Amino acid sequence: MKKTLGVVAAAATAALILAGCSTTAPAEDAGGKDVTLWLMGGDTPDTLRDFLKTEYADATGGTLTIEEQAWGDAIAKLTTALPDAENTPDVVEIGNTWSPTFTNAGAFSDLSDMYEELGGDSLLPSFVEAGVVDGANYALPYYFGSRYVFYRKDIWAAAGKTVPTSLEEFNATVAELESDDQSGFYIGGEDWRNGVSWVFANGGDLAMKDGGEWASSLSDAKTVKGLEQFQALFQDASNAPVTEADSTPWVNINDNESTGAPESATIIAPGWAHWSIGDLAPDPEDDTKTVATWNDDVFGVFALPGAGGGIAPVFAGGSNIAISAASKNQDASKELLKIIFSEKYQNMLGENGLGPANLDYTGSLGDDQFAKALAESAAGSKLTPAAPGWAAVEGSGLLEEFFGKVAGGGDVKALAAEYDEKITPLLND
Repeated sequence: MKKTLGVVAAAATAALILAGCSTTAPAEDAGGKDVTLWLMGGDTPDTLRDFLKTEYADATGGTLTIEEQAWGDAIAKLTTALPDAENTPDVVEIGNTWSPTFTNAGAFSDLSDMYEELGGDSLLPSFVEAGVVDGANYALPYYFGSRYVFYRKDIWAAAGKTVPTSLEEFNATVAELESDDQSGFYIGGEDWRNGVSWVFANGGDLAMKDGGEWASSLSDAKTVKGLEQFQALFQDASNAPVTEADSTPWVNINDNESTGAPESATIIAPGWAHWSIGDLAPDPEDDTKTVATWNDDVFGVFALPGAGGGIAPVFAGGSNIAISAASKNQDASKELLKIIFSEKYQNMLGENGLGPANLDYTGSLGDDQFAKALAESAAGSKLTPAAPGWAAVEGSGLLEEFFGKVAGGGDVKALAAEYDEKITPLLND
């Protein structure tokens, strides 16, 4: 999500405006109130959106309008809309890594009085923590989607490869599967959200708190070790562009429509990607599109192994959800949250491959190989640092630049020192 520094400055300005508002907008009862929900990207399926609209209408007599926002310009839109009572969304999905910035800025309403009613201690702890300020809950988990490995069983078996039990073995295996026509492991050079798994696996981190202040920790010895592994992995196993950041790697593991062969033997992606992986065929409802049908003989999954064994602590994808402090429909918005955190909706999330916010309902994910890989990878997953300025870091594009330069063969220690100086000033704003 690349943004100019101008957007980051705008976010800081909005934060000051929001922080100056010590009270939540006045609200009346929920009856007949129309509310707007912003959802990020297309991860929430239409069936779930329709359910929310119907349930909200039945509960309140009002209309729920759902507006989808692109992840790429979401920070800019949130920064502009949230302080504006006339244009703010009432309820908003927000990336889990952005929660500390917006909660610290006062953008969201205090949900502490609803915490127990909405799930309490059964809610995903790391996501809850990302939405807490001074012991109060401002943003709660919406869904999680931990990352795991998808691989071509046919290609691995033909090369005599088996599922690795350590990160070192994984790196060596996918490097041996690389050729001019095929990535052993497809990962973009700027794809830090997946690349950071190698940092986490070696005990490193992107930033750490010291004496009340946050500082970028790319130069930490453990972080450098992970970055050097990522660099070697990219150069030895991936044919992806150095400049590629977030992507849709499932198109690379599926058979290419023009060549009939995959462009990669292995990828890593959030669990919900499995709906897009498989044998391709024309969509019976729209012959201009294709649909993927999973084939157990061709495709398989496993959790990324850790350094020396175990499971690697991958970056946990997913979102939080909150009520805008500027919304004039506070009570109605709370009614919508009650529906979102209901048993029915939480189970619907799981049935659609999205990890439910309430861990009591993870059984809805099923007991197949995808659910097992998700559970294994999620158990030790990590979030990005809970620094107040983390959204500014992501919005700046500095992490994409840094990982791209590392992947391209740059001096890791020199680059780490350079980008520590660039990132640290943004972390505490």
